[in-house]
Amino acid sequence: MLDAVVIGAGPTGLACGIELGKRGLKAVLIEKGCVVNSLYNYPTNLVFFTTPELLEIGGIPMTAMNEKPTRNEALKYYRRVADHYKLDIRQYELVERVEGSDGNFVVHSSKDSYACRKVIFSTGYYDLPNYLNVPGENLPKVIHYYREPHPYYNSDVLVVGAKNSAALAALELWWTGARVTLVHHGPGIHNHVKYWIKPNIENRIKNGEIPAYFNSSLREILPGEVVLDTPEGEVRLKNDFVFAMTGYHPDFDFLGAHGIHLNPETRRPNLNAETFETERPGMYLAGVLVAGVFTNEVFIENGRFHGEKIAESILHSIE
Repeated sequence: MLDAVVIGAGPTGLACGIELGKRGLKAVLIEKGCVVNSLYNYPTNLVFFTTPELLEIGGIPMTAMNEKPTRNEALKYYRRVADHYKLDIRQYELVERVEGSDGNFVVHSSKDSYACRKVIFSTGYYDLPNYLNVPGENLPKVIHYYREPHPYYNSDVLVVGAKNSAALAALELWWTGARVTLVHHGPGIHNHVKYWIKPNIENRIKNGEIPAYFNSSLREILPGEVVLDTPEGEVRLKNDFVFAMTGYHPDFDFLGAHGIHLNPETRRPNLNAETFETERPGMYLAGVLVAGVFTNEVFIENGRFHGEKIAESILHSIE
């Protein structure tokens, strides 16, 4: 019998595993991909907005060559932390369902079953993209995760969105020789785009190097073109690839299947604000799941502290 199973091995899941271990509690972390899978799927050349010390977990210092760490530096750091604390992480193992009740759960995965007293959901939100729900979105040329620009050299590319991921993708694709067009339903590049990216993308648009259609939407995706609805009417563009940079959301269906629901008024899960225990006794939420639909409220910087409160709650309930 394990004291806890942590579903998800991102930075917050790792922090939960560390804090449980510090208190002498036995835990297993189950991850459907690799360790910090979401960070692995970030753009290859990504530079974090924050400084290294705000990404640290478990009291292990993080170092970076420059003021802000890169994706590769973060991946190396979290691997090192997992090794240091000898966390029991089961990679490439999908949790299918959790049965039982507080103190006597069974977590069923694609590979095994685990008896445990408590369950911590730390699954993040990066795995489920917000779909456009337009005809042709299922075509192979539609991409919801931007990694690197090289494969799209000398191609006609449409980027949908105007936040950080869209702006960065549009710039890198343009720098690499793609013919980039941007479309967004709002009036311009979002105000929250990082300060070193925003003027760059706006200057490219102003100079006509990256044509942009604002207050517009993507109506249909065809094998060789896309159809836009703009204030001036229908626009058809030659197209090889569409990058739908429209954000992501937590797996609310998975949580709902386990009795964890969003409050219809606050659109946040019903949970204890001090312990992060949900309406389902013995089940906890960590990281961005705590914020419900407001995924821009919780990042590694603040989610990394959830593990301490959860571990303390579990320790006291077991004693």
